[in-house]
Amino acid sequence: MKSPSRTSAAWGKAARGELRWPASIAVAVALFFQATLPPRLVLGPQWFIPVLELALLLPLSIVAPRRVAGEHNWLRRGALALIAIINVANAGSLALLVHYLLQPGSKATASQLLFASAEIWLTNVIVFALWYWELDRGGPDERASDRHRQPDFLFPQMGNPGCAPTGWSPMFVDYLYVAFVNAMAFSPGDTMPLTRWAKLLMMAQALTSLLTVALVAARAVGLAP
Repeated sequence: MKSPSRTSAAWGKAARGELRWPASIAVAVALFFQATLPPRLVLGPQWFIPVLELALLLPLSIVAPRRVAGEHNWLRRGALALIAIINVANAGSLALLVHYLLQPGSKATASQLLFASAEIWLTNVIVFALWYWELDRGGPDERASDRHRQPDFLFPQMGNPGCAPTGWSPMFVDYLYVAFVNAMAFSPGDTMPLTRWAKLLMMAQALTSLLTVALVAARAVGLAP
């Protein structure tokens, strides 16, 4: 019996190698947000997390500016470690912000709270976009190989190949859009999560976004004159 063609579906085609710089810019933006948060909302010394993230980002961007099939395992592990650090730091900042708001007599102004919550919310969008990009079908390097692997996210172009250029494959900006829509609407929009881990990640992102908007922003508006 003839085996199924690896190019019989849009997601069965090997994607072209993807440049790292869009994701690197997103990481740099998240790093800036974390570096400009009020010190009371940062885990440990304010300089420590941004310096650690920068120490991981620079080698990855210099050594492997393009994500291609067969890249070294340490590159992928370094990328996952970088995302995890950003995620933990942002979750810690949100927890500290909620704790601070629940303390009686907190003296933060509405503008300070709105600014801090906006930075945490935007970092949340970036970090989950990075997770989706790095994990879907095994990551950019696996998507660039010819190994057929079922997708974790179903983009509209996969179900309607005629609506996309030949050889289309999702890139970082597509995952950034998915993360932004999920954070804004608390729903996946037009891109469906297919695997359990993808659904759990989107649930975690929506919950974090809801907590930031509903609790922090509402308190900030209540403090406004």
